[in-house]
Amino acid sequence: MKLSIVTTMFHSGPYVNEFYQRIRKEAEALTTDFELIFVNDGSPDDALDIALALQREDARIDIIDLSRNFGHHKAMITGLAHATGDLVFLIDVDLEEPPEILGPFFEMLSKEHADVAYGVQSPRHGPWLNRTLASLFYIVFRFISDYDIPSDSLTARLMTRRYVEQLVRHKEHLSNMIGLWEITGFRQVPVPVRKNPYKGTSTYTLRRRIAIAIFAITAFSSKPLRYIAYLGCTMTTICALYIIFLLVDYFLFHAPLSGWTSLIVSVWFLGGIILFCLGIISTYLAVIFVETKNRPYTVIRQIYEGNKQ
Repeated sequence: MKLSIVTTMFHSGPYVNEFYQRIRKEAEALTTDFELIFVNDGSPDDALDIALALQREDARIDIIDLSRNFGHHKAMITGLAHATGDLVFLIDVDLEEPPEILGPFFEMLSKEHADVAYGVQSPRHGPWLNRTLASLFYIVFRFISDYDIPSDSLTARLMTRRYVEQLVRHKEHLSNMIGLWEITGFRQVPVPVRKNPYKGTSTYTLRRRIAIAIFAITAFSSKPLRYIAYLGCTMTTICALYIIFLLVDYFLFHAPLSGWTSLIVSVWFLGGIILFCLGIISTYLAVIFVETKNRPYTVIRQIYEGNKQ
């Protein structure tokens, strides 16, 4: 059995050495035939230099140096596409997900005869706002999407060769890995993982998290567009009924029509709905605009391959 371990680097300099020592120990407990793939996602620190120094000592290390920062999800897919193992273990380098989970993942994968053993954060920790927004995202995504994604899933996962081969066929530029993992299918089993507190500053800002959530919704559901049509029909029906009411009230009961206040409120209300609907349509158009350009998924500056015997 050959094992591939894939991780990405971005502001990861402080963690690379410890990650390597711990993951190597776990991998060697399972097999002597493994490779470790570092994907440098345009890290501005010395993460690449540290990885290159490790490669000089261990030829089982391969390093993929991207030409710039393309984002966590694209870097992961690029690394998975270069993995050659019968099993592929994907994990972040920042040690939030302890490398020691590789063993339990392998046991669960073998026990359940599954294609994927993925981590689920148990219990979920972090700032109250992040936890609340994450819970809200999963609720909204399940309501809008046709896919029932697991809550609090982590990057860490052990996958079979056949699953990875199908996963890397997805090349959407504006997508979300959580959805891609689910729509790829196969038998997937969860493994509870207690994450370690992150000691650095997260690159996932609130703005970036919102953007990822929007990309996830637009990539895996067309329901918002259908809801716009439903909203339009509902508003048209309400307006038609109100017009009938005003006509009846005026001609039968000689009631005077209301003044400008109700008119202005109605205009503002309907104008807000129109702008909101146009915003949803524009978001989908922006996704189509990006995807149809067919630009390279990532650009690799150089691949540093270990001198494997």
